[in-house]
Amino acid sequence: MQIYLDYSATTPIRPEAIAAMQAAFTQYWGNPSSLHDWGQRAATTLELSRMQVASLINAPPESVIFTSGGTEADNLAILGIARHYKQPQHIIISSVEHPAVAEPVRFLEQLGWEVTRLPVDRLGRVHPLDLHASLQPNTVLVSVIFGQSEVGTLQPIEALGKIARSHGVLFHTDAVQVAGRMSIDVQKLPVDLLSISSHKIYGPQGSGMLYIREGVELAPVFGGGGQEMKLRSGTQAVPNIVGFGVAAELALQEMVEETPRLIGLRDRLFDKLAEVPNLVPTGDRYCRLPHHLSFVVASKDENITGKTLVRQLNLAGIGISSGSACSSGKITPIPTLLAMGYSETEAIRGIRLTLGRDTTEADIDWTAIAIAQILERLTPKRLTVNC
Repeated sequence: MQIYLDYSATTPIRPEAIAAMQAAFTQYWGNPSSLHDWGQRAATTLELSRMQVASLINAPPESVIFTSGGTEADNLAILGIARHYKQPQHIIISSVEHPAVAEPVRFLEQLGWEVTRLPVDRLGRVHPLDLHASLQPNTVLVSVIFGQSEVGTLQPIEALGKIARSHGVLFHTDAVQVAGRMSIDVQKLPVDLLSISSHKIYGPQGSGMLYIREGVELAPVFGGGGQEMKLRSGTQAVPNIVGFGVAAELALQEMVEETPRLIGLRDRLFDKLAEVPNLVPTGDRYCRLPHHLSFVVASKDENITGKTLVRQLNLAGIGISSGSACSSGKITPIPTLLAMGYSETEAIRGIRLTLGRDTTEADIDWTAIAIAQILERLTPKRLTVNC
């Protein structure tokens, strides 16, 4: 029996997306920039996919720029704004951003940009008043992750976006973990830029998108043929984008039933693990991603880390992760937990379990049993002497 509980790292491509991609490979293989029939068939297919992806967040199709994934979309948002300025300005991010935001911002910092990293509380949440206090006359962009990938906490994006907008500052959010799992309406949400990744919603790896609100101007990050409204040069990977479009369309259709199901399974596992010794929940228990659970393993044995439990569960046929998939191969403290006030010892003991379309109640129940047994075996026993 194998149980996959790492859906925040990647999701399996759904069959409908695979079928659409196969058709694209064989029927729509032309270059969408070409004017002949082969190219125009590919271009028409590309624009249909743009409409499908745009509908997932209720955006106009022309506001969607296809990228190679969430990382490129985040980089385009951050660096695309920065390249408009000849002199370094001020940018604000949270202290719990994904590396796809944190690293380009660190690059700008090396170029002389001033960066404010908003603190978070013990639950991993940014306080809107902190954003308000951090705004400066030369602040040009705020970027705060929508749903934190390592501890699951949802940020008050609407409140944060309103503060930024009231000061005339652009607002970006990485919605990679939220899209397809929770409703997003950019017509109502005060965001100017929003990133999504295909492989988090059962589409193929290697495709993503950046939503750009009308009137927001970005500079391209690299030069080329000027595809994607001259913002993302390079011939579009039509089959990948087609798979992305189908996955987005189906996610939108199924969300009304799938999201409550995931919340039910998430809470069932939380309840079953509540009595397990040495397992401490992290993040906001309720204001969190619908599919996400996270914990810190509390043990006096310094050899036990989050990765210890990942390996032990893998031997039992259960796949979970320790931290973000982009950095989970390293035995280092999880930066998000450090930002939340956990010690370095605690921050190397974080684990994440994320649920998906194939997760069942039986999977939840068996996983809870396996975790309890593994922790009982790993936890040092105290020797008692009866006199």
